[in-house]
Amino acid sequence: MFLSADYSQIDLRVLAHYSQDKALMGAFRAGEDIHARTAAEIFGVTPLLITAEMRRVAKSINFGIVYGMSSFGLSEQLNIGRKEAQTFIDRYFRLYEGVRRFMDDIVAQARRDGFVATLLGRRRHLPDIASSNRVQREFAERTAINTPIQGTAADILKRAMIDAHAALASLRASGRPPARMILTVHDELLFEAERGAADEVAALVRTRMERAVDLRV
Repeated sequence: MFLSADYSQIDLRVLAHYSQDKALMGAFRAGEDIHARTAAEIFGVTPLLITAEMRRVAKSINFGIVYGMSSFGLSEQLNIGRKEAQTFIDRYFRLYEGVRRFMDDIVAQARRDGFVATLLGRRRHLPDIASSNRVQREFAERTAINTPIQGTAADILKRAMIDAHAALASLRASGRPPARMILTVHDELLFEAERGAADEVAALVRTRMERAVDLRV
């Protein structure tokens, strides 16, 4: 049978780790719905009044921030006015002030060093970060913000794959029912396992994925 194991909102967890934003970290530690929490703030309503559409908008903003999305990009994605999109973004940063500081700090660091790095030290050089061409400079700034987040998420998946593969090889060597990793899709790993061994494999995989990198959340 197929076994699917995916990280819960890995990009936003990595963002919480880097930014150390109190509201974002607190929401994860309390097991809250991050998108619903953001929706309540940007629409100014209680969580009980959040609709599916409000949550969809908040989700777009939560992930859009990770990609360095501008008010123009958000307005295009949600089919709303640019002024309204900017209002949503402003409200987001009032809720998650630490995220704004992280973004400003990482861009400043990129200008100083000429590169940014993932949590495990993988570097991405940004020669255009000081370019006189505004389009090139702003793209480099968005890359500076995005790389530590998505790059670290990718590093976590790679380390989890290495660790899970080794654990499954050990399982097979001991004569236990076979299982193998067959695919990765962004933040998800897919395995093929004998039906009777699925629960054991799931527990093994979960442990390796959760321990791949130690995050604050």
